[in-house]
Amino acid sequence: MLVAERWQRIVQVVNERGSIRVTELSELCQVTEETIRRDLDRLESEGKLMRSHGGAVSVKEAQTEVPFMERETAQSDFKNSIAKEAITHIREHDRIILDASTTAWYMARWIPDMPLTIITNSMKVALELSTKEKIQVISTGGLLSPKSLSYVGPLAERSLDMYHVHKCFLSCKGVHIQRGISESNELQALIKSKMISIADETYLLADHSKFGMQSLTQVAGWSEIKHVITDGQTSREDVNRIRDIGVNVLQLDKC
Repeated sequence: MLVAERWQRIVQVVNERGSIRVTELSELCQVTEETIRRDLDRLESEGKLMRSHGGAVSVKEAQTEVPFMERETAQSDFKNSIAKEAITHIREHDRIILDASTTAWYMARWIPDMPLTIITNSMKVALELSTKEKIQVISTGGLLSPKSLSYVGPLAERSLDMYHVHKCFLSCKGVHIQRGISESNELQALIKSKMISIADETYLLADHSKFGMQSLTQVAGWSEIKHVITDGQTSREDVNRIRDIGVNVLQLDKC
């Protein structure tokens, strides 16, 4: 296979799958992993794909916000288990913030009706909590994103300046060992960054599919994340490397 043909094949496969690891491309193209890494650097510089930790992401995939209904069913068992574990870290009279992720929505479903104040930018989360009489729910308001059913933009961000919370629970599109967490949509990244800034401590809720990915827009570095809750399929190598940074990682045995 000629170099140009290999590059074309790599871009084709990345676009078809959304993301792929270096090891898979190495086997597919029958060249070394180092060669694939150089190829990915070249293709990223030409804007044909985006590098991620251990692989590459389709530019189209990285820039697209996935509709809530699609995210609701993806990795649902893992997200449910992560959400239930996250709830065990909440105490009565806590002030917390939940983002517009499906994992946060699962938290809203399972959280007991106890004295809490919960701030959210998610319509789905707010509606789920509305039947729980002891929970005070505060919605950010702002520009409605129809795909994620969430509020984003300057108004949503400014509304958060009024508040201080004990704990922030959020998810993301990509978890990169060196660069932290990222989002596919700039407006979502900005609101999540603001959420982190008003919280005493932040819990990242990320199933194994998020690791090794780097999306378009940076949300936060590891110095801003105190806890990670993930499932048993996340690689031990990734878990240990994040722990070495100083982040408390809780990995569930079973999901």
